[in-house]
Amino acid sequence: MTPPAAESESTPASELAPTARALRPVERLVGCYLALSVATLVAVFLLRDHADLVDDAVWTRTVIVVASAALTRAFTVGAARGSRRAFLRLRVVTAVMTVAVAVVVALPGLFPVWLRVEQSVCGLLLLGVVLVVNGRDVRALFRSR
Repeated sequence: MTPPAAESESTPASELAPTARALRPVERLVGCYLALSVATLVAVFLLRDHADLVDDAVWTRTVIVVASAALTRAFTVGAARGSRRAFLRLRVVTAVMTVAVAVVVALPGLFPVWLRVEQSVCGLLLLGVVLVVNGRDVRALFRSR
């Protein structure tokens, strides 16, 4: 039996369900968001002895971001399979996280510059997701029937 992720990678877009086809860009953006978030947590671990680069706030922020990225990935998978609840959760989580990232980036001195740059990239990835999932065509796929 082929795992679902492997099937979607090998299945031509024309044979995918409309929701999966419409959310393919979202899956890519969220995959990048998750990968970057995990890589940042690894960097925080490796830099843990450098107090000027990593403090308790950095640890807390990166753990929260990895958890939210994992949830976002789960919601994306559910929405691609046609789940309206997962789609709603995806819309809410990405909007909230985009605002949270904007605050982190905008407030001076809250986090080191390197983390603010990383969060800026995460914010751009999430903004892309927000724009796609709130688009008229994608929302129409999840309207109640």
